[in-house]
Amino acid sequence: MTGPNRTPQPGRRQLTELLDEARDSTGAGARLLVSGRVVPLDPGVQLTTYRIVQEAPTNVRRHAPGAAVDVELNYTSDALRVRVRDSGPGPVPGRPPDAGHGLLGMRERVATLNGELWTGPAPGGGFLVDAMLPLPEEVPSATPVAAGPDGHPNPCPTERNHGGPMSERSEPIIRLSALVPPDGGERSEAPS
Repeated sequence: MTGPNRTPQPGRRQLTELLDEARDSTGAGARLLVSGRVVPLDPGVQLTTYRIVQEAPTNVRRHAPGAAVDVELNYTSDALRVRVRDSGPGPVPGRPPDAGHGLLGMRERVATLNGELWTGPAPGGGFLVDAMLPLPEEVPSATPVAAGPDGHPNPCPTERNHGGPMSERSEPIIRLSALVPPDGGERSEAPS
């Protein structure tokens, strides 16, 4: 008889392994781009981030085999923006979205955090999953963030090359509620 599995819930630190697995299983590129000041995350935000990133490459393998995937984590003072974009052809115009549970599961997870999620065709092609996850005002202090080789916080447990450079660029954040989804896109916001 074996005991209970005491593996911690997956979170931000496991994203590197997840993207390595996605790259190894498809042979396509997968990058993790990080911008903003990396801060410790609430366990719920970490798990939701992981599940969004986990589901998106699964959908890419299913609907756009061989497409490269970029995962962007943009830290702001009050939110974490998680964007996953593939280089595939995007949704077929006029065809209803897949009735699978992946996007629905993402919506439910984001809603539990009072966040926002937009999914649909990406500008210029491909498919985009864009989530805005609010950060609690009080961040748990028990979640250490390891320093990277440059002394800045590093959300990845290793310094391996992940198919592209880690981005230190600082881009302005746009609130999803201000965006008008392109044709065929769906935006969902948690009820107020």
